[in-house]
Amino acid sequence: MKMKKFHFLFIVLFFTLCFFACSQAGPEIKHGSLELVYYENGGRPVERFTFFILPHDNDGFEDLEDLWLYHDWDGLSWHFTSKDWVKENVGGETWIGSRAIAMEDGSLLPRGQFRVVLADKGGNKAERLLSFDAPPLQDRPFPRFSIDGDLYRIESDYAEQNLLVFGNEGNYLSTVSPSSLEGNISALGIPSSAESLALWARDPARSVSAFTDIVPLRD
Repeated sequence: MKMKKFHFLFIVLFFTLCFFACSQAGPEIKHGSLELVYYENGGRPVERFTFFILPHDNDGFEDLEDLWLYHDWDGLSWHFTSKDWVKENVGGETWIGSRAIAMEDGSLLPRGQFRVVLADKGGNKAERLLSFDAPPLQDRPFPRFSIDGDLYRIESDYAEQNLLVFGNEGNYLSTVSPSSLEGNISALGIPSSAESLALWARDPARSVSAFTDIVPLRD
């Protein structure tokens, strides 16, 4: 009887330890990305970071609680919680982050090495380093986008050109990738409810993109 009781207690202890070991598994940062976005801002371009990570947690996505982006050299940090980070589904996987990281005083964002920290509700943390460098804005001309009647014109040295389509009150409708830098708007296949367009030019190789101001389709 004593041997059976010992075996029983051993099994209970074993599964208890396994339970706590599994329930306290820390989060992982499988991938991370930083993209610098320039906004025309009425002819006074400003910088924003688009920052996303692909997280993993054995206890489930709901166990994730805090996300930080640090630039230790300059003593800067940005903090996001599960209540305010943005979720984005890519290929069936959920990324989390922000599209609006900026300097409070409007100055240029730092370059170099960044540190990402992800924490779950149990206080377990994961870290990952990201390196980012991009040329100053003045080193390349800002893209231009104009509309004249049914004609559009794009001036850009970025590799990819996309037109964002907006409806009434600036509601986003769709994205169109034109086949040429100039042509007829009527040939783009945009919705009839479209009211305005903006150019989103991207340089994926440098993780840099630029948004022009919104241009109305009609005067």
